[in-house]
Amino acid sequence: MRCDSTSTRWWRPNSGIAHASLASPKSGATFGPWQGTEFYVNAGMGYHSNDARGTTATIDPDGNPQERVTPLVRAKGAEIGVRTVAIPHFQSTVSVWMLRLASELVFSGDDGTTEPSRPSARSGVEWANYYSPMKWLVFDADLSWSRARFTEFDPVGQYVPEAVGTVVSAGATVDGLHKTFGSIRLRYFGPRPLIEDNTVRSQATTLVNLQGGHQISTHLKLALDVFNLFNAADSDIDYFYTSRLPGEPLAGVDDIHTHPTLPGTARLNLVFGF
Repeated sequence: MRCDSTSTRWWRPNSGIAHASLASPKSGATFGPWQGTEFYVNAGMGYHSNDARGTTATIDPDGNPQERVTPLVRAKGAEIGVRTVAIPHFQSTVSVWMLRLASELVFSGDDGTTEPSRPSARSGVEWANYYSPMKWLVFDADLSWSRARFTEFDPVGQYVPEAVGTVVSAGATVDGLHKTFGSIRLRYFGPRPLIEDNTVRSQATTLVNLQGGHQISTHLKLALDVFNLFNAADSDIDYFYTSRLPGEPLAGVDDIHTHPTLPGTARLNLVFGF
């Protein structure tokens, strides 16, 4: 990885070049199938990258000294699962997984960016299902539950902020039925901790999106997308940090900052393909 902060070259302390490399070995094995059912196990190493600006910066936006961050952070993971197509037109997969990160990324409200934090451990269960009773019709439902905790003790708490515990994605899709296509999809994000001691939590988010259209010709189709079908007043993301509006105390106010979901919106598209 190479980072040359040319955009801030006038601020010499934050200029520079950083290099990093990591090997990411992985392995897996599948056993079966037996009567349409197979078992599998995967394990390996990977990484996530930190904000490239932090790899050369030595002074923060307030003018205070800061340490340069590691460009690449080691990740270790594994999963074991079972997959079956024993029932006609139906496929189901259940897996149990774990992930260890040498450093977790958390959001910093003061800087408006992410910053490295403590090591973390995550584990969870996923259940994915697909059912196609006809060639042009597919039902799918994915359910996921996970747990995320910092592995190094800190009095502020062990919960990883913004780590979603429960996720549901489900829908029905029609494609190729008399040149028509369409789908309806549900997305659910469960409540999640916003700070390390879990005393402040977000609300759940539930959204339904709809799409429908017609293939006018080989290269032309008309499609209607409806986002947030039921106009839910939910949030896409929530953060908890200190901020200050005009008239508020100089020390600021600790509060939840929300990016709202798109309100009920319809878009009509005429798509031409080559």
